[in-house]
Amino acid sequence: MDKTSYTGKNNIINRTTAIFSIIAVALMLMCCPIDSAFAKNITVATDTNFPPFEFKDPKTGKHTGFDVELWDAIAKQIGISYDLQPMDFNGIIPGLQSGQLDVGIAGMTIKPERSKVIDFSDPYYNAGLLLLVKSTTKDINKVEDLAGKVVATKLGTTSEDFLKKNAKAKEVKLYPNNDAMFMEMMMGGADAVMFDSPVISNYVRETGKDKVMVVGPLYMGQSYGIGFPKGSALVGKVNAALKALKDKGIYRELYLKWFNTEPK
Repeated sequence: MDKTSYTGKNNIINRTTAIFSIIAVALMLMCCPIDSAFAKNITVATDTNFPPFEFKDPKTGKHTGFDVELWDAIAKQIGISYDLQPMDFNGIIPGLQSGQLDVGIAGMTIKPERSKVIDFSDPYYNAGLLLLVKSTTKDINKVEDLAGKVVATKLGTTSEDFLKKNAKAKEVKLYPNNDAMFMEMMMGGADAVMFDSPVISNYVRETGKDKVMVVGPLYMGQSYGIGFPKGSALVGKVNAALKALKDKGIYRELYLKWFNTEPK
């Protein structure tokens, strides 16, 4: 066997080995697609205005709040980087379904119908719904008193579902953000507002004060969860990170900072 013939066979063997290697890698990718959890940067959606969970700080122009700081702590615990994407709440679940978003953290109630189309983390906040009226209102003391009245709430939320099922209101006005629904009531366009308890409480404390009051009980106890596309490998990692943050006391520190009370 001469040298040229030997080298030619080696080249054929090397090319064949390379082809088989490429095929093997391709098969591995087909069987085990790369999950967004392992991407360099993931996209995390949050609401544009849902204080104290997320809102734009007028001093810095940056989004902050309990959800924003909690996610940042989770990301550091896991060791992943991310881009925060503030957007209207009603666009978050479709974004997760389509795969355009990797995570949604926006005071999102864990509901059976949502769990059919996206995955949720373990609950990270327990809440409910509160009914808010002007302090001068005398004829609304509970949800049953909304019969024939106009009530405002946020589009695509649990409060919208609750009102349409339980209140015989003349009209349920829907708004894309919190400010608009509160303003509608204060300007006389609605008789009441119903929404998540922490947001209502924050509005009473920070803005409404003696101008508004909460009436009736806490309706429809509910838990918030972090949303993901179906089958996301991030779910288990985030659940483990949440537990670690609670064990370390970091979750409690954030809760006290934003709600001025012990975690429930």
